[in-house]
Amino acid sequence: VQLQASGGGLVQAGGSLRLSCVADGRTFSRYNMGWFRQAPGKEREFVAAISRSGGTTRYADSVKGRFIISRDNTKNTAYLQMDSLESEDTAVYYCAADTTFRPVTTTTRLYNYWGQGTQVTVSS
Repeated sequence: VQLQASGGGLVQAGGSLRLSCVADGRTFSRYNMGWFRQAPGKEREFVAAISRSGGTTRYADSVKGRFIISRDNTKNTAYLQMDSLESEDTAVYYCAADTTFRPVTTTTRLYNYWGQGTQVTVSS
């Protein structure tokens, strides 16, 4: 599974960005998808996740009410809509796929395929 993340950039605090993650292959609808981020000097952390059908979502407390994860299985794409961005959201954002058949998880180590990352910088 190859994942390609895009949509990062520089935005002012309070602004919005939408990240996209495109997967190759024809089995995208079988994967739970997640977004994670890593700020300089910090460990990679969970941001949001969505189940195969899109019916279940999970969010980190720090982004609840500001970020929305979604997916379009016809386009092999997962999205992360980020609103009301804060300087603390500055990080490299990664999308990841869990290709097993477990329920959607927030645990980083359980995602077995990762995209290359896209930089999000929020200026205050």
